[in-house]
Amino acid sequence: MTELKDKAAAFLALHRPGDPAILPTVWDAWSATLVQEAGFAALTVGSHPLADSLGKSDQEGMDFTDVLARIREITSAVDIPVSVDIESGYGLEAARLIDGLLEAGAVGLNIEDTVHSQGGRLRDPQEHADLVGELRQCADKAGVHVVVNARTDVFLRAAAEAPADRLESAVTRLKLAAEAGADVLYPVGRHEPDVQRRLCRELPLPVNAIGLPEVGDRAYFAELGVARVSFGPFLQRALATEANRLLDRWR
Repeated sequence: MTELKDKAAAFLALHRPGDPAILPTVWDAWSATLVQEAGFAALTVGSHPLADSLGKSDQEGMDFTDVLARIREITSAVDIPVSVDIESGYGLEAARLIDGLLEAGAVGLNIEDTVHSQGGRLRDPQEHADLVGELRQCADKAGVHVVVNARTDVFLRAAAEAPADRLESAVTRLKLAAEAGADVLYPVGRHEPDVQRRLCRELPLPVNAIGLPEVGDRAYFAELGVARVSFGPFLQRALATEANRLLDRWR
């Protein structure tokens, strides 16, 4: 447990606004080893690429047992901190989620406010904050400061709302999550620079942004005040594009 405590502390320390941690998003031991050997200090495991690698669907087409089996393979292959996208929690209690992640060797998690097991509804802001608080309490009880990245899907869903309304809704939701014990806040989506800058300015904790591996760079997100950049499914997709280019020569 001491090793996990040290990894969790080191992982949290990487989140510096304006000096972002780049956390490539992986899906198996091979991709995790690739990231570690490239010199990155930590990594994330994304639900979408993980599901694709297992022939399952995203949005909780896997169950938590599937996820943990793969996480054990990843943490056995690399020494750097590993954070896991646990979607909306698979309908499980916070204690089961935290205990499973720690047993598998992970020290961070993403938790989103879309409830896939209930028709994709969006949790109420306080409901999501309460879940964040339960995860924090369970991690504290376990003795490891699991880094909780609270995500809202407001920008992905509320197409009928004006952009300014979506921004205000995201800020409201994530401020409640911060008060409940989150460490990082994730208003998921690809944002225009002025929107990303405002999110980083108005939110009270380090902000996670999503990047495209083949577009932009660390300096771009640093200037906006971002503290963490992950790639979602886009690293896997970029590698698939390159693989198809190579294979095309042999058809």
